[in-house]
Order: sequence, then structure tokens, then C-alpha cells
Amino acid sequence: MSIAIFDLDNTLLAGDSDALWGEFISEQGIVDAEFYAQENQRFYEEYKAGELDIYEFLNFSLKPLSEHSLETLGQLHQQFMTQKIEPIMLPAAHRLLEEHRAQGHLLMIITATNSFVTGPIAKSLGVEVLIATDPEMDQGAYTGKVAGTPCFQEGKVVRLQQWLQEHQRELGESWFYSDSRNDLPLLEMVDHPVAVDPDDALMQHAEMRGWPVVTLRQGEQRQPLSTSR
Repeated sequence: MSIAIFDLDNTLLAGDSDALWGEFISEQGIVDAEFYAQENQRFYEEYKAGELDIYEFLNFSLKPLSEHSLETLGQLHQQFMTQKIEPIMLPAAHRLLEEHRAQGHLLMIITATNSFVTGPIAKSLGVEVLIATDPEMDQGAYTGKVAGTPCFQEGKVVRLQQWLQEHQRELGESWFYSDSRNDLPLLEMVDHPVAVDPDDALMQHAEMRGWPVVTLRQGEQRQPLSTSR
């Protein structure tokens, strides 16, 4: 079966859901706003530069999940979806998903952002399969630690291969849409890599490799993105 794979943050969304979750829980008084905002921004800049220590970040970002019940977290997430995620959903992203669905392709989101944050987003987008960084759970509560391989950089390839093996599938003809240099390992693996509103490093790599470069931030349809910057 053909598989259309999508990064989530700054690809299907016009923003970063992980950073926005940090912003949201700061606004709600769940964490110390000044400290959390400072650290959240530091990690985000390191991510964009391709220098993020994923385990240091996860120790930071998953800790608040361990301090609240699943019921409370679920209520917070509903509010988060309305306030932070719905405003950054892109009509062209919905259209792109529908184009692949109409061709009978399996739709999959692969994201470094944890599955607590991204699960409801994937569901809202109508995407059948989500591979995300998994927060560890014990006795019905989050522990604040990560379970298994973080879905980041080469970890996205590892997690995809695990999923294919578990579901007894082969990759087949495949697409991957991403904005980030951090996704180069998986972009290099698929048949049809597509750079979407890419960072500078991915733009340069895409131009060198002759990959399509598009934007989902202009209207209903994806558009070729001018390389004149």
C-alpha cells in the first residue's frame, strides 16, 4: 500500500503544537510562566537549529503531565485545541490530505511532539495513523518520562520501521512532507520527499537534491514556494 507521511508542526499546522502547549499551560498557571517560557523558547531555538537534546527536552516537557490526572489533562487539552490549534489549521493541508486519501493512500503523521498533545490533533485532521513520541504511563498516570524511542530525527525512521514490522507492511510507494532539517533521515528514505515551508537548511538541501518545495500557507491549495529569499 502507498503511504503518505506528514510531519505535523509547521507542516500541516502553521505553528508548533509542542511550543503552543507550553505557552498554553503557562497561561493557565499550570507551570511557572516566566521560567517555562524561557526554557520552551530555548528548546525551540535549539530544535530549529538542529541542536536539540531530545532527552533533556522530554524531561522538561513531559513533567507537567505527571502532575495532573488524565481527566484534568483531557479538559485542558480540549481548551488548548480551541484556543491554540484550530486557529493554525491550514485549508491547503486539509486539501492535501484529501488528495492522498482519494488516491487510496494510507495517511500517517510522524511527529516528535508527544502523543498526548498530538493525538487529538491527528484525529481532528482525520489521519488514520499517528507515530509520535510516547509519554510513559504507569497505573493510569503519566510518569513524566518517555517510553521507547523518541520520534525525532533518526528516531522517526526507527519508529516507522517498527510500525511497518508490527503491522506486517512494506513501505511501498511513499511520500513524506516536512518543514525541518531534523527530518532529513526520513526524507531521504521515501520515494517522494517534499519540503513544505522549509527552514533554511532543508531549503538548501531540497534545492541540491531537486526535491519539490511547496507552501501550504497560501489559500486552499499547496503552491510552489519561490526559492528567492
